[in-house]
Amino acid sequence: MRLTEGLSHLRGAALKMGQMLSMDTGLVLPDELTAILARMRDDARHMPPKQLQAVLNTEWGTGWRAGFARFDVRPFAAASIGQVHRAVLHDGRDLAIKVQYPGVRDSIDSDVDNMATLLRLPGILPRDMDVAPLLAEAKRQLHAEADYRAEAGHLSRFRAMLEGSDMFVLPEVQSDQCTPQVLAMTYLDSAPLDSLIDAPQVMRDRVAAALIDLTLRELFVFGAMQTDPNLANYRFDPATGRIVLLDFGAVHAIAPRIVADFRALARAALDGEGAQTRQAMLRIGYFAHDTAPHHQELIQSMFEVAMGPVRQQAPFDFGSSELLDRLRTMGMAIGNDRDLGHVPPAATLFLHRKIGGMYLMAARLRARVALRPMVEAYCDESTRATVGDGE
Repeated sequence: MRLTEGLSHLRGAALKMGQMLSMDTGLVLPDELTAILARMRDDARHMPPKQLQAVLNTEWGTGWRAGFARFDVRPFAAASIGQVHRAVLHDGRDLAIKVQYPGVRDSIDSDVDNMATLLRLPGILPRDMDVAPLLAEAKRQLHAEADYRAEAGHLSRFRAMLEGSDMFVLPEVQSDQCTPQVLAMTYLDSAPLDSLIDAPQVMRDRVAAALIDLTLRELFVFGAMQTDPNLANYRFDPATGRIVLLDFGAVHAIAPRIVADFRALARAALDGEGAQTRQAMLRIGYFAHDTAPHHQELIQSMFEVAMGPVRQQAPFDFGSSELLDRLRTMGMAIGNDRDLGHVPPAATLFLHRKIGGMYLMAARLRARVALRPMVEAYCDESTRATVGDGE
């Protein structure tokens, strides 16, 4: 297949875009494409040591090794646009150093354009679907993610907003070692979130609730959301019981108007007000005024199914629910309608990427979480600032 062949040669920013799409932005893609993108998400290659040294010579100068008591050349983590090394300064500070692969920033526009060409092959997307705004937003986000100084700023901002949290801990930026292609921060010893799979139910519930609550705070309080829900970005510190938050490259500012629209949607949906729910969905962009009525009804029915766990007062059992399969089936039915050309705004799609990722996280942990009280707490603007830490 031409699509498979084309994707097999993509790297760098195109690989990152494949990760973005495979984490489910809300576009319902064919199964074959979803499988290919999932493989792309898991495909990360290390820089050879000589290439790493050349990059750091450029960023830090040729004498950079003298500044460290130890620098591990072999990375302990790697992703689509960079890899992470452990290092120790002479004063004993233990650091994690994220180094960007060379050429990533320069290839973003061409890589996304190449991906766009592949997505336009017959049979991949509905014939009238205009993905140009999404691709433009993907370029913008990828350029932002490739600026490690900007990520350092996001990390520092979230660290300040979560200061004093009993549930979360974030690395501290080491500004004197940061450049646009190198991000230096304190190393935090932690375990993968998957290490909690066999933990006591109460602990799994607590962690899932905290991460869901954090997503709500990002939307309704912070006005900024880290939109990459990859589980590798969330780790656990067994010594303190806190969640370690990593990777703040994909941070999106959320306009006050969008916050207000989502708050109105949450209120209407919790109360089962169908007409108000549809109006809020229209304002947010789930569908447009000229979207065919039966398409609007299909999209709203899918939303109503997704709201089922949020409407109930009792804890929702993510581990035993078949909701995700039901939504996937409904989504495929919508996506297979070749006459549906509407694409929601990019901001909405990436927000849903985070929400979907939180569902997958809670399902992975087999958590039981009462969602309605959490959402209700953020529907009232007068109480929103006092909510937090998922407790």
